[in-house]
Amino acid sequence: MDSTIPAWQLYGERRVFPDVMHIERIVDRAAGLEWRIAPHRHLALHQILFLQAGDLQLTVDGQGMQAAPPVLVNIPRGSVHGFRFSVGAEGYVLTLPADDFPEIFAADAPTAALAQPLVIAAPEGIGTEFARIADLYQCKSPLRRLSLRAASVGLACRIAEAATEAAQSRQPAGRDAERVARFLDRVRSTARNRMSVADHAAALGLSPRHLARLCRDHAGESPKALIEAELMREACRSLVYTRMPVQRIAWQLGYDDPAYFARRFRAHTGQTASDYRAAFDGGEGEA
Repeated sequence: MDSTIPAWQLYGERRVFPDVMHIERIVDRAAGLEWRIAPHRHLALHQILFLQAGDLQLTVDGQGMQAAPPVLVNIPRGSVHGFRFSVGAEGYVLTLPADDFPEIFAADAPTAALAQPLVIAAPEGIGTEFARIADLYQCKSPLRRLSLRAASVGLACRIAEAATEAAQSRQPAGRDAERVARFLDRVRSTARNRMSVADHAAALGLSPRHLARLCRDHAGESPKALIEAELMREACRSLVYTRMPVQRIAWQLGYDDPAYFARRFRAHTGQTASDYRAAFDGGEGEA
């Protein structure tokens, strides 16, 4: 295994992204790879997978999940993901170069729900929209690029709405819950930047004491505990998907004392970092 997580343009191609977007059926790519896509990530591409039929086992940032159709899987750029499909699985994978769609993926875009990995039930009729985009992708019309862009933005908006509704059904409503959600988003996106609770609170316009109360009320943990939990998830990703020494992983995550990092990792996972790494098969090659 390399010392870094594989980062591909599109399932292994290392050329510049060649089109306004890309769409393909699951069978077109997965069947030739024995229905398995090894863990990797795309630094510039956002992907949305629609599973219409069959079964899917997936890992996203080290978390294993199963998905039953009809289901949508949202994979933001940078997220480590791998798939194992049942033979004959049907559906589509839509790939968008994130920087070319700022109306969807900019930090202040109204589709902020897509900034996190998601597995949600597919809204009724969404397969028709994927099929239409697939048809547009093959056409030769002079309006092809504009039509694809419009259809992709519309689809992303519909998925963002579904994701927002799903999140609202799981979380209490209100301004305080929204502030905690923003804090959690910041924690996930800045895990390696060594930001303190005070830094996050200031960015959100809150005092550290106020942020602590909101986190306890709406997330059941202190801000410090929530930050550390995300650091441990980052550590797990690095242990599974890279060959970096444990001490280097600890340093990258802001732990200057490797022994303290080792104690905290064991407290969170019940294993040493070395045992956690050894529990995973490191023989996966690129797909």
